[in-house]
Amino acid sequence: MTLSYVHPTSDSPWGTYLAQVDRVLPYLGPLAHWGETLKRPKRSLIVDVPIELDNGTVAHFEGYRVQHSLTRGPGKGGVRYHPDVTLEEVMALSAWMSIKNAAVNLPYGGAKGGIRVDPRQLSQKELEKLTRRYTSEIGLIIGPHQDIPAPDVNTNAQIMAWMMDTYSMNTGATATGVVTGKPIHLGGSLGRVKATGRGVFVTGREAARRIGLNLEGVRVAVQGFGNVGSSAAELFGQAGAKIVAVQDHTGTIANAQGLDLATLVPHARHSGGVAGFAEAEKIDDEAFWDVACDIVIPAALENQITATRAARLKARLVLEGANGPTGQAADDVLADRGILVVPDVICNAGGVTVSYFEWVQDFSSFFWTEDEINVKLDKIMVGALKNIWDTADRHRISLRTATFAVACERILMARQERGLYP
Repeated sequence: MTLSYVHPTSDSPWGTYLAQVDRVLPYLGPLAHWGETLKRPKRSLIVDVPIELDNGTVAHFEGYRVQHSLTRGPGKGGVRYHPDVTLEEVMALSAWMSIKNAAVNLPYGGAKGGIRVDPRQLSQKELEKLTRRYTSEIGLIIGPHQDIPAPDVNTNAQIMAWMMDTYSMNTGATATGVVTGKPIHLGGSLGRVKATGRGVFVTGREAARRIGLNLEGVRVAVQGFGNVGSSAAELFGQAGAKIVAVQDHTGTIANAQGLDLATLVPHARHSGGVAGFAEAEKIDDEAFWDVACDIVIPAALENQITATRAARLKARLVLEGANGPTGQAADDVLADRGILVVPDVICNAGGVTVSYFEWVQDFSSFFWTEDEINVKLDKIMVGALKNIWDTADRHRISLRTATFAVACERILMARQERGLYP
């Protein structure tokens, strides 16, 4: 039976995830017997988050924390603050975290959280109240050995600091390992901020090498210019690539000769977005998908590459910096056109990998240098991608289905070996 509390469509986040699971089941052999567990989150918590605003009124916000799977270890996944967050979206994101953690063989299950709010409409004090109340409400199910939140869309190190402090106050002991992505002096890890973008670059570099694409002079278009998009853009720029277009929530800019990241990144940070950047042409948002380029990095929100947009893309390579940016129908269009997609569940796994490093460092109270972090990250990402590529070649399937095959085999093997309790 299907779940009664969500009604997914073919292009909705949970619907997309279910279709991805259905595609991989034929490659799981006897383990497919356990396949239904992949389609049912272990635990979904919906909470009311009331806070008193600066003007004295009380506002209520809807919050979620979903733990998709805890079979391979504690839950791990970010918290996003966005007015369009829904239970279904958080369910899908938690499930993709299960796949992502298993794909790079981290000892985690998948989880995700979110609050339906536009944080730009709140003062800093209101944001702190919201975060602390939300943390208290989900405190029943999070913890260093239960479920470890991290930053996601519109959340950052400061949000994580408030979460860590609130949890610690409620439990009576400082628990740095309850969240990752914290400030460095509160047990955060060097390299964490740029880790997801670095993972996008590392997997992109390996994929480009596979298809004979030289990064020197290659043209890159980036959608989303937060931590992930800007970090990936900078690393591609350092490798000799040209960033020819960038789109974020403020608009879309392009320069066929390449955007100067040394001035664009500070401009975006100072003004809140890429709009108004003097050294580029402003273009229509929809025209972003028609830009002449070799690599596209969707690093914003879900379902950005539709079938229609997929038919227009000029790129040879799509690197999914965001979670779920490509719809199921679009995936088929890209495959038919011979455009290689490095899927989110491996492409953007750099963030959770360094979150794992942070968690390990917190428990040992021994911290590594940024160079050590980057070397360890590169080794894990390259090794995981090679294993996935070998699986894709063996079964003649897409990288996405191969990533799911590798990950689901690990998840379901653990499920089978643990058995059912009671």
